[in-house]
Amino acid sequence: MKTMKKSVLLISVGLLFAVATAHAQDKVETTLSADVVNHYIWRGTDCGNVSIQPTLGVAYKGLSLSAWGSVGLDKDDNKELDLTASYSVGGFSIGVTDYWFNTPEKRYFYYNAHGTSHIFEGYVSYDFGPVSAAWYTNFAGNDGVNKDGDRAYSSYFEVNAPFKLGGVDWTATAGAVPFATTTYNTSGFAVTNLALKASKDIQITDHFTLPIFGQVVANPSDQKAYFVFGFTLQP
Repeated sequence: MKTMKKSVLLISVGLLFAVATAHAQDKVETTLSADVVNHYIWRGTDCGNVSIQPTLGVAYKGLSLSAWGSVGLDKDDNKELDLTASYSVGGFSIGVTDYWFNTPEKRYFYYNAHGTSHIFEGYVSYDFGPVSAAWYTNFAGNDGVNKDGDRAYSSYFEVNAPFKLGGVDWTATAGAVPFATTTYNTSGFAVTNLALKASKDIQITDHFTLPIFGQVVANPSDQKAYFVFGFTLQP
């Protein structure tokens, strides 16, 4: 618990310092949308079948707060609610996410260290232009364990490279888990996410476009591959 409090304090101080010293947009921006996907794949891991994934967020002067959820049409799929606070300036971003799943503990407001369904993750990222890189680490909650049975502080590192081809927006992704953890089912360093995603806006009427996307995902560590297709609904 002391480790969790120290981590939250350090990240909070970092966010407050960034807010006090940086300049960004001067008006509140709101995000409201929902993705519908045929398969929920997260960092190369199979998390469910056909799912609806809404997003609600606000941003002001680089500081953003957002809520993201996922509900599968299959009754056996997990339900998920993620809350994120982040700050961005230039190409640099820092943030904290509270992930919640309806298993093993179905109560949301239950934070017992040995039974909660919450996972708390901190991240830092930087957009270099041609590529962006991000590092994520779980620092509290229902994290996995390492080979010794201790908290793994499960981490994940990802590089993304966006480009345009044939009038379509593409993104190539390479992600890896650096250490052994039961969270990602790895016994050491493992490449868990190689993906290629294409996105395009389809003009339906003069006032309505439908963003669609397709993504091929491979997880070399698990020897599995997936194809994800979806579309986004937004005002």
